[in-house]
Amino acid sequence: MKLLLPALAAVLFGAQAYAQTNLKTLPYPQTKKVDTVTTYFSTKVADPYRWLENDQAPETKAWVQEQNKVTQNYLAQIPYRDAIRKRIETLWNYEKYNAPFKEGKYTYFSKNTGLQSQFVLYRQLGDAAPEVFLDPNKFSKDGTTSLGGISFSKDGSLAAYQISEGGSDWRKVIVLKTTDKSIVGDTLRDVKFSGLAWRSNDGFYYSSYDKPKAGSQLAGLTQYHKLFYHKLGTPQSSDKLIFGGDKTPRRYIGAGLTEDERFLVITAANTTTGNELYVQDLSKANSAIAQVVSDEKNEHNVVDNVGGKLYIHTNLNAPNFRVVTVDAANPKTANWQDLIAENKNVLSVSTGGGKIFANYLKDATSLIEQYDMSGKKERSIELPAVGSAGGFGTKKEEKETYYTFTSYVYPPTIFKYDIATGKSTVYKKAGVQFDPTKYESKQVFYTSKDGTKVPMLITHKKGLVLNGKNPTLLYAYGGFGVNITPGFSTSNIVLLENGGIYAVPNLRGGGEYGETWHQAGTKLKKQNVFDDFIAAAEYLVKNNYTSKDYLAISGGSNGGLLVGATMAQRPDLCKVAFPAVGVMDMLRYNQFTAGAGWAYDYGTAQDSQEMFDYLYKYSPYHALKPAAYPATMVTTADHDDRVVPAHSFKFATRLQEMQKGPAPVLIRIETKAGHGAGRSTAQVISEQTDKWAFMFQNMGVPYSAASN
Repeated sequence: MKLLLPALAAVLFGAQAYAQTNLKTLPYPQTKKVDTVTTYFSTKVADPYRWLENDQAPETKAWVQEQNKVTQNYLAQIPYRDAIRKRIETLWNYEKYNAPFKEGKYTYFSKNTGLQSQFVLYRQLGDAAPEVFLDPNKFSKDGTTSLGGISFSKDGSLAAYQISEGGSDWRKVIVLKTTDKSIVGDTLRDVKFSGLAWRSNDGFYYSSYDKPKAGSQLAGLTQYHKLFYHKLGTPQSSDKLIFGGDKTPRRYIGAGLTEDERFLVITAANTTTGNELYVQDLSKANSAIAQVVSDEKNEHNVVDNVGGKLYIHTNLNAPNFRVVTVDAANPKTANWQDLIAENKNVLSVSTGGGKIFANYLKDATSLIEQYDMSGKKERSIELPAVGSAGGFGTKKEEKETYYTFTSYVYPPTIFKYDIATGKSTVYKKAGVQFDPTKYESKQVFYTSKDGTKVPMLITHKKGLVLNGKNPTLLYAYGGFGVNITPGFSTSNIVLLENGGIYAVPNLRGGGEYGETWHQAGTKLKKQNVFDDFIAAAEYLVKNNYTSKDYLAISGGSNGGLLVGATMAQRPDLCKVAFPAVGVMDMLRYNQFTAGAGWAYDYGTAQDSQEMFDYLYKYSPYHALKPAAYPATMVTTADHDDRVVPAHSFKFATRLQEMQKGPAPVLIRIETKAGHGAGRSTAQVISEQTDKWAFMFQNMGVPYSAASN
């Protein structure tokens, strides 16, 4: 679809570049200080804003209201804020689809007509007209209750779906008969970090924690996961404990069944990296749960089986991962046999149609190969461009599967893939108003502080003049082995069409080059991540893509920590900063929700004197000193029970205290929202509007609606 013609844009928004104005910032709330001190290895650490950790207290809620008042007053003065909002709404208003999947006799798919709060789940029988199966927009009046996942029984006659209220990780589970959508049994409550694994039509496995005490449901420590089996028609209170609890206490427990329902597969871990592996042969009455891997040093999961042969995806003795097979009757690691050996590219896998699809990361972009179940390579799958491909999973008897392809300049497109011939055909093409031929995305490699080469993808209009004055957003994550691969963003069009640049480096700490790359950004090596990020900014400036006055840095969650630490170390690096839902107090992060599980990446202040000293030095909340900091808009949400909002509360108020320059320091606190997933379309558009308005305003860059 062609972009709006300039004349039409002029009618809609006014064909002018909006002038900058000097905005007034209301006085920041007077945040009280308390005399709270904690001693770590003889070092006394003051924590004057610890009272903000009690996010349910009346005085904290009052503080939130006052901070939001300051933020909204500032944002309301930006002259082109409404024009940006209208532009984003226009760009967002197109039909969006997720790839279809088959359950029983139906094909299911998710669709959003454009500005609906949540995607609607449809189903279709053959060539008949699709019908609505579940409409999450009816879960709540304001669209803030979302569908958090759905699982079908093997024959497709039953479905269990999870709902999240206000973005919380705590879920409810409701079971339906798919024929008439009538509810079966009672609603399960207080389910968290869980899949739903059906066993025939009898019931399903799920995981959860003991709910924290009243008053701390969102922030309270969730220490030990438990795996239960819920038999349909029985109360949740009688659900059978399968794994976890006092005998096998673990912080994270997951379960799944092989497609033939012969094997129950259990993964168990105490941190976010590495896991134990267990299997139970359900074809044998009263069979024991057998341990396959007894330590948590590496990652392993059963991806398929053929009879008693298990197919395992693992990075044991293979930092870039491999696929092995083993007899389930004797599954210890000594008996594993390579099926798809490790190579220089990081491997993830899916299965379907009796095939294995190997999804390799080659410099953070997708390379897909198809193998038969004996490990013979059948073909490399031709993708439409350089970018990210995801999907390829389906049932064994299917003849076709689906995948989605995207890049920073390639809107998400769903392809149907014929497994026998290897032919891909377009199934659904995105209808967003964006012309990819006008933009380019190229990968560069820059040198970090210690000489390490780091890749970065840089996206902008073709023919852009590199004069150091282009507004640039530098986004990164750098942690937990997470891969940041190219993906299209409708919101980013606002930046790109106004002459801006979007840059994404693949920092150490991520998994783009396997476990070795991940390890290089953990614990006492975490500074490598910050150095990589700083070096990316310096590369952009040195090569005239932008300059300090036109550079913004952005990241969320672990990426929020990245932005906060970078600001503390290099307040002169950029003009604008967006630390989102960040881990900001590195001495106390493990005291909240599931934070203790992040210790593999971070270490804890209680580990040793050396680890405490290291964390204390870079912890964003503690590392701030009086300085001229960039214009900053911290973002968080009141229902974030993963990285609790106290991190952002404490960081923002200390940054306001330490700010010696003229730039504003704001905190934007979303209500009825969590860590990110499940937000309504209106909430997403509102936050993106404020981000671009704040960035352009503080860079002195006029927003030009005519450039659309």
